[in-house]
Amino acid sequence: MSKKILANDGISNSGIQALETAGFEVLTTTVAQEQLVNFINEQNIVGLLVRSATQVRSELIDACPNLKLIGRGGVGMDNIDVAYAKEKGIHVINTPASSSSSVAELVFAHLFGGVRFLYDANRNMPLEGDKNFKVLKKNYGKGTELRGKTLGVIGFGRIGQATAKIALGIGMKVIFYDPFIEEAKIELTFFDGQTLSFSLQNSTKEEILKTSDFITLHVPAQKEYVIGKKEMEMMKPGVGLVNAARGGVIDEVALVDAIDKGKVAFAGLDVFESEPVPEIRILMHPKISLSPHIGAATGEAQDRIGTELADQIISLLQ
Repeated sequence: MSKKILANDGISNSGIQALETAGFEVLTTTVAQEQLVNFINEQNIVGLLVRSATQVRSELIDACPNLKLIGRGGVGMDNIDVAYAKEKGIHVINTPASSSSSVAELVFAHLFGGVRFLYDANRNMPLEGDKNFKVLKKNYGKGTELRGKTLGVIGFGRIGQATAKIALGIGMKVIFYDPFIEEAKIELTFFDGQTLSFSLQNSTKEEILKTSDFITLHVPAQKEYVIGKKEMEMMKPGVGLVNAARGGVIDEVALVDAIDKGKVAFAGLDVFESEPVPEIRILMHPKISLSPHIGAATGEAQDRIGTELADQIISLLQ
């Protein structure tokens, strides 16, 4: 059997080394979507690894009979026809645990930046810092602290729980809503080996919306908005919203409207409804903190993803 793996959207060196040590050949050529079937067949690829860029649909699966395994670096598998691949006897793997901390830290980068207006200060200081320093100081001098505030987490899987850990660590109250989890035990581990345990009970979505000072979403891609106009009307005035999950779980038109009316104080977005071409109203809005879908994009997370994919491939295909 061929031992060729194509990592079409890249893989960390740690992953490549682990696979090569086990006798696999790893190709890291980025093959265009329309060339992919030919490449997989000509090169006799048995394992295809992707992130979010490459689509692995049923047509590709049908056209590549030698494919034994499809792997997704990260959590969301909305770019893979998972059920169809499994029906055809193909292993489908992902790395749900490896990027949780990275996404959680990005959520807090947006939150810390939000409560101190850094998203706007970083735009205006280069333009006006030398001329209007005192005016800017006054404009950005009404910040708030996160400590003591309530963070509502919608979706309490691995990433939601990793986000809760940071919140608890800085003294926030955490409430969560998840239709699949009744109770969660959150364990905080510290640099010196100490641990602290917190037991959290599931709330209702309504309670999250009405009582949270800040809300963060950690849900898979949905057909309907999780947060739309109706949900925003239920929120506390001055709430901060962060979406580092998937584009389309927040209604962006309703969001801009709620920010303009003062209902939402700021939003932090790492994902967008019309990604990879976010709406100009979102990109230009002075009260939205922006990042280009980089939640899992840290060196540490990519190393963990590569190693975790390699371990699974070795155990399934050896």
